[in-house]
Amino acid sequence: MVSTDTVDVLIAGAGPVGLTAAVELRRRGIGCRVVDRLPERLPYAKAVGIQPRTLEIWDRMGLVRAALEAAVPMLGQLTYVNGAERPRVELALPPEVPYGFAALPQYETERILDEFLARFGSRIERGTELVGFAQDADGVTSRLVTSSGAQEEVRSRYLVGCDGAHSAVRKGLGLGFEGGAFPEEYMLGDVELDWDMPHGYGVRAMHLGADGAVDDVLVCIPLPGRGRYRISSMVPPELRTAARAESGDGVAHGLDGGAGPSLSHLQDVLDRLAPRPATACALRWSSVFRISHRIVDRYADGRVFVAGDAAHIHPPTGAQGMNTGIQDAYNLAWKLALAIQGGARPELLASYDTERRPVGVEVVGRTVRHAAEGVQADPDDPGTVMLREAQLLIGYRGSPLVGPPEEGGGADGDGPRAGDRAPDCGGLTGHITAHPLRLYDLLRDRGHVLLLYAGGDGEPGETGADGFPALAATARDVSLGRVATCVVLPDAAPAGAGDTMTLPVYRDRRGEFARQYAARGRTAFLVRPDGYLSARLQPPTAGELASRLALVFQV
Repeated sequence: MVSTDTVDVLIAGAGPVGLTAAVELRRRGIGCRVVDRLPERLPYAKAVGIQPRTLEIWDRMGLVRAALEAAVPMLGQLTYVNGAERPRVELALPPEVPYGFAALPQYETERILDEFLARFGSRIERGTELVGFAQDADGVTSRLVTSSGAQEEVRSRYLVGCDGAHSAVRKGLGLGFEGGAFPEEYMLGDVELDWDMPHGYGVRAMHLGADGAVDDVLVCIPLPGRGRYRISSMVPPELRTAARAESGDGVAHGLDGGAGPSLSHLQDVLDRLAPRPATACALRWSSVFRISHRIVDRYADGRVFVAGDAAHIHPPTGAQGMNTGIQDAYNLAWKLALAIQGGARPELLASYDTERRPVGVEVVGRTVRHAAEGVQADPDDPGTVMLREAQLLIGYRGSPLVGPPEEGGGADGDGPRAGDRAPDCGGLTGHITAHPLRLYDLLRDRGHVLLLYAGGDGEPGETGADGFPALAATARDVSLGRVATCVVLPDAAPAGAGDTMTLPVYRDRRGEFARQYAARGRTAFLVRPDGYLSARLQPPTAGELASRLALVFQV
């Protein structure tokens, strides 16, 4: 057995979740190794739905352009019951949301993240499996086995398990993984369809039996490529795998290792349920699919963490799984980076479980309900349902990182509060740029950002104890320079306002920032690296800002 030098973070699993964690750590200068037991990327279009919130995350990471060029838009869903068309679902979002819904095969998502990770000099160590680990007060010692059978011992400060539903990291920690399994089995196939259905729309066709229950179903999700879809349906009797023993951990989830459906199996379902004549061809891959719904009892134990399917599995309804896992990794990575760099409060890493496990519980519960009753059974209004499915309503208002709820509210209770997602807006102009900017342009490739809005009760350049330069100095001093600061001026501000400041100044030419953030006076917004508000202070004071920063940074 060969010992290696200590690495900051060891990541087990090179799917979208593990790669997101690796990219975020490397972007922040943190050393990491990514190992995966598979010898190569699987060519399966498993998770295909990309939520608008994930695209916002990729925007801030700097890789959204590659994803947009590879994906296809998801415009809505066409539903048919016993051959009769039901009302069309349009995946429409408010105009201020910068991205819509998209479809992208999982192997393309992994390719994009892998290529982006390579820019930082890191690569996936393929054919390398984590077979055991032990942690102590100072780090984690992991045992790896390579494809050649060689054994290696790795010492890391932290270990992150992104190794799927049968996670070795989760088992090694002895975490509970409670839930249940669906008796139904489904078959998946990646094919080309020759039919005349509208482009960009998913198709769901169901047959109801005499008792009103669904006894046959066909779901078709568009993929990049001419006439290409991932189709799923119930399995025919000859392909059922229920008699097979479950894996050793009692979890049956995902693509089955048995025989997949043939093109004729998929064509039979199309002949029965497709709303218009359809011919399938060019079968790329197929499989039988089983699903469970489970969640761990905690997302972390000491220096070891789990994320993605290692922490939560649930029905694929609404394409929530991979996107939720990506947000797990995004939430964890900036906290790990700050802890490793030495600027974090000791309690910062504990907030990963505090913030993300409630999200996992909610997603598992909601997708199970939707799988049984349909999204249309959700009691909320359609607009709220759409925002939730887009993962734009996820927030951390109860988090210890944002302070008491009563201190996080906006003016008159409107606008985003501490713990809420920081919304985007357009129409910002600088002194040099000839075109308007989006707020997300100012946040991209940064850590914490302090946004100072200059309202009507004082000039932005005032140098008093609570003037904007003084507030910026407070943020800089408390965070050891890890907080960037920008000033946003209302368009009605005097022509020379902000000219004497040393801070970046942008004008809110169209009033979108003031409207989206309900900013009516001098206000400070502290935006976290993952795009959520740490604080909303109106009016801001240096003392209040310092106390909010002290929830994250070691003072």
